[in-house]
Amino acid sequence: MTEKLFLGIDGGGTSCRARLCNADGQVLGEGLTGIANPRFGLDQACNNILSATQQALHQAGLQENDMQRIVAGFGLAGINHANERNAVMQWGFPFASVVMRSDAYTACLGAFDGENGSILIMGTGSCGFWIHDNASGSIGGWGFPVSDHASGARLGLDALSYALQAHEGIVPTTPLCSALMARFDHSPEAIIAWQTHALPRDYGAFAPLVFEYTDQKDTLAVQLLQKAADDAAAMIRVLLDKGVKHCALVGGISGFIRPWLPEALAPYLVAPKGDALSGALIMAREHQ
Repeated sequence: MTEKLFLGIDGGGTSCRARLCNADGQVLGEGLTGIANPRFGLDQACNNILSATQQALHQAGLQENDMQRIVAGFGLAGINHANERNAVMQWGFPFASVVMRSDAYTACLGAFDGENGSILIMGTGSCGFWIHDNASGSIGGWGFPVSDHASGARLGLDALSYALQAHEGIVPTTPLCSALMARFDHSPEAIIAWQTHALPRDYGAFAPLVFEYTDQKDTLAVQLLQKAADDAAAMIRVLLDKGVKHCALVGGISGFIRPWLPEALAPYLVAPKGDALSGALIMAREHQ
């Protein structure tokens, strides 16, 4: 059998998703593995892409040698620089061909079904992206901790930083501070030991705690969420200035941030038509 297969990959700082389709666009199988951001290890990222693909093939009842029929579209975090992109492309995937762009590009492509628009991704990290006719570009997304404002990782970092100060009496404490410190047996030394090896997703794991305490009107939680919303609003305004009419909010924490955004932005915010995997598949089809 020589019919082409189309593979979409959405790889980020927390997980890698794969979706395999036939030439008619029918979904044959999907896969899910771990981190696929090459900035945190090229081999780990590429092996997770391969493993997610193998899962999708298995679900489709296909064999490993069917990989040579695959036209793949990769949407990956952590490929802002040419050397990072080149490293992934040269890794040696057994596919017929690979086209690769940032996960923000494929998410935007999917959100507007290939048409003009912009997105703000708010997940473990954050990034804005816009597509307008033949032009496109991104804002933010340079990586944690120097960038990635309005993200789960940023919320976790800021929450821990404040909680550590509160523990020493430098700033007023709140119930959220106590809950955060309890995760480390109220030991600053334990936090320092942990952060030596902590990844963005580890910081992002504290975001649900911030949301939980926001519902309880915790002073710190409210402050952190409002700051994240302010950062998100600033990025949305920049995206809209690129000439696009709408912005779709995507990513795991976007639903928590949206209610805190200024009401004036509401007319410009829309639900995405598709996801990053949809965009990766659009890209793969255009590349064939």
